[in-house]
Amino acid sequence: MPGSVRTIDLRDAARMQEPASVQFMVKPEGSRCNLDCRYCYYLSLAGAEQSARMSEALLEKIIREVGQTDEIAEITFTWHGGEPLLAGLPFYRRAVRLQRRYASRKRIFNTIQTNGTLLNPEWASFFRDNAFLVGLSLDGPGDIHDSFRKDRGGHATFSRVMRGLDCLLQAGTPFNTLSAVSARSQGRGQETYRFLRDAGSRYLQFLPVSEPGNAPCNITGEGFGRFLCDVFDQWVKRDVGEIFVSQFDAALCCWCGLPPGTCVFARTCADTLTIDWNGDVYACDHFKDAAHRLGNLAEHSLSGMLSDPRRIHFVTAKSDLLPPACRACPWLPACQGECPQHRDGKGNRLCEGYKIFFAHTAPYFDRMRALLEAGKDAAEIMREIRN
Repeated sequence: MPGSVRTIDLRDAARMQEPASVQFMVKPEGSRCNLDCRYCYYLSLAGAEQSARMSEALLEKIIREVGQTDEIAEITFTWHGGEPLLAGLPFYRRAVRLQRRYASRKRIFNTIQTNGTLLNPEWASFFRDNAFLVGLSLDGPGDIHDSFRKDRGGHATFSRVMRGLDCLLQAGTPFNTLSAVSARSQGRGQETYRFLRDAGSRYLQFLPVSEPGNAPCNITGEGFGRFLCDVFDQWVKRDVGEIFVSQFDAALCCWCGLPPGTCVFARTCADTLTIDWNGDVYACDHFKDAAHRLGNLAEHSLSGMLSDPRRIHFVTAKSDLLPPACRACPWLPACQGECPQHRDGKGNRLCEGYKIFFAHTAPYFDRMRALLEAGKDAAEIMREIRN
């Protein structure tokens, strides 16, 4: 997910309580990308990694070690970047073969996050045939998407992404959309939601652009909260049970006393390791720096780094280091301080937005919880609203 790249329902959240599950975010091209998105937190690294490419030997070592880790029964490989499709289709064909060779007794899931500009029918068929879940980066209608998501020549990318989306639809390949919510998105939540829904997305994730300082692409905390409220008002009237939005799934899970299914709203950070193209391993994709580097696979094992005290400290620090403002907040059980990447000395930069969102949606989540506890479908709330 965390990020992650898919939304969950209540049954998924219950399953995630199983302890023997871990996610590896693998970056076969490092930060290298064919786009030049102005809000990308890897932009400064991409220029230094023009020749980045994970070797076949390292790929095999990763999958072999995962297969030999007996205490892990379920593994998710999240292929990420930069742009992971730059590694080429033969790389992923080999990855699937290695998974079958070394980890055939485990439950293996593959997800991949792509900007979509390189997708074609061959890619789409491969992902469908090998049960990959595709995360497609699409920020909304053309003018929103192209505001900050251009290629390295400064050209718009919207039409290319839409061609990639059409390839996925034509092949019947499962996908979700990941939308960066920037300053350009502010005040346009309903329009963005309708566009993504009508484009064929059934699983939506909204990622706030909130970098330190006053970056021109940043959305304000209040702006993000109102964006979510506008999306929610569309969703709760007609799409409950049909369209899944990560923030809404997580909130409903929290209301029902279940794990939220995404590290952003969990009490601790995720059991995830990020593996870079050169074998460097980090506790989190958003903290890819020397202070959070756990080691290199040339010198350490994956199982050793999973049990590294520094990783355990990182996972629990999210709760241990909650700012005072978060500890005193009535919405803490639903938010858990959100992601540490958005925190500063005073609290979370998105705090005001989440207060607006939870206050606006609480009556609806209260009702959906009551419906579920009564053995009914949460989608019943749509009928009640209409009546």
